[in-house]
Amino acid sequence: MPFQTLDDLPSDLTGKKVLVRVDLNVPMQDGAVSDATRLQAALPTILELSDRGAIVLLLSHFGRPKGQNRPDMSTALLVKPLTDLTGRSVRFIEDCQGAQAARAITTMTPGAIGVLENTRFHAGEEKNDPALSQGIAALGDFYVNDAFSAAHRAHSSTEGVAHLLPAFAGRAMEKELKTLEAALGSPERPVAAVVGGAKVSTKLAVLGHLVDKVDHLIIGGGMANTFLAARGVNVGKSLCEHDLTGEAEAILERADAANCTVHLPYDVVVATEFAANPPSMRTCNVHEVAENEMILDIGPSAVEALGDALKNCRTLVWNGPLGAFETPPFDAATVALARTAAALTQDGSLVSVAGGGDTVAALNHAGVAHDFTFVSTAGGAFLEWMEGRTLPGVAALAR
Repeated sequence: MPFQTLDDLPSDLTGKKVLVRVDLNVPMQDGAVSDATRLQAALPTILELSDRGAIVLLLSHFGRPKGQNRPDMSTALLVKPLTDLTGRSVRFIEDCQGAQAARAITTMTPGAIGVLENTRFHAGEEKNDPALSQGIAALGDFYVNDAFSAAHRAHSSTEGVAHLLPAFAGRAMEKELKTLEAALGSPERPVAAVVGGAKVSTKLAVLGHLVDKVDHLIIGGGMANTFLAARGVNVGKSLCEHDLTGEAEAILERADAANCTVHLPYDVVVATEFAANPPSMRTCNVHEVAENEMILDIGPSAVEALGDALKNCRTLVWNGPLGAFETPPFDAATVALARTAAALTQDGSLVSVAGGGDTVAALNHAGVAHDFTFVSTAGGAFLEWMEGRTLPGVAALAR
C-alpha cells in the first residue's frame, strides 16, 4: 500500500514537533540494556529528524505495566543508553500527553530529542482510547511510525495518533515494508519459505497463506512431525499434534492444488531422550523411527536436498528453526541451511528475508544474520504479515 516517508516531510523542520513511535522495549539486566538492537534500529530516523531541525519526541511502550505507573518500567531508564548511542543530549519528559508534557516540550530547541514516558502507563493505550490518542497528538505537528514490531497492535500510539496528524513511515519502517513487499508481494520467482517451530497450531494461518504465495514450502521443527503423521509416518514419541493431522493434510492438498512443493524431511536425527549429545542419538529414515524415539532435527541428506532446492530459488522467507536448535547437536540442520541461504544471498542469487525471535536467535547462532538480505526483529508483527493480515499500524500510514 502507498505510504508517505520522511522524504515527504518538509526538508526544513526547524522547530516542528515530530512524534516518533519507536520500539524502545529492550531487555534489561542489572539496570543496563542487554540488547540494544531496537535502539540502534531507531537511530537513522531520530538523527535525520534532529539534523533537519525537528524537536524529536520519542513514543514507546516499555514492559507490561498494565496502566500502572511503574518506576522499573519508566522510559527514563533509556535516556542514558539513547544519549550514548546518538551522541546527543536526550531529555526525559514525564508523561506522553497532557499539560505537564506540553510545558516541558515548549522549552526544547530545534534539533532536541526527548523521550516521553511509557505509553502503557495509561490504560487507554492498549484500548486505543480516542481521548489518549488526542492527548498524545496535541503534543506534535507530525507523526512518524518507525516501529514495525508494534504495528500489529491497534493502540493509541501505533494507530490512533496516525489518524490525527500527518503520518509518515520512518526509515526502519520504510525499509521493512519495502523489503517485505519484495519478498511476498511482488517477489522474484521461484519463492521458497522455511517455516519451523514446535507446534502446527501456532502456524496454521501462516502455512495456509503461504501455499498460495510460494513455490517451495519447507516445513521443519516439531510441526513437521504433525505433517509426517498426516502422511501415515509413525513418529514415535516425537512432539506431534495428532489432533491436527486433518488440518495438516488439508494444507498439503491445498499446496498440491496451488503447485506448491512441500518439503518434509525424509531422514531425521532421533534420540530416546531430549538432551545435549545423548548417547542414543542416531540418524535414520523417517519410516524407521522407533516407538521410544523422538525426532529432534532434520537429517543431513534432507538438508542437502533443501540446499539444492534453494539454489534454484530467487527469494526466501524464513520463520522458525528446523530442529531443536537450542540443544546441540540438534542445531545442525538449521545452521547448515542458514549458511547455504547466506552464501546464496552473498552471491547475489537469492533475496533472503527472515523474522521472528527464534529465527533471529538461530541465524545469529549460525553466524549469518548479517549475510541475509533483511532480518526483521519483529515477532508478532512479522508472523501476522506472513499470515497475510492487515497490520493496523501500517494501514494507518496509507495515503
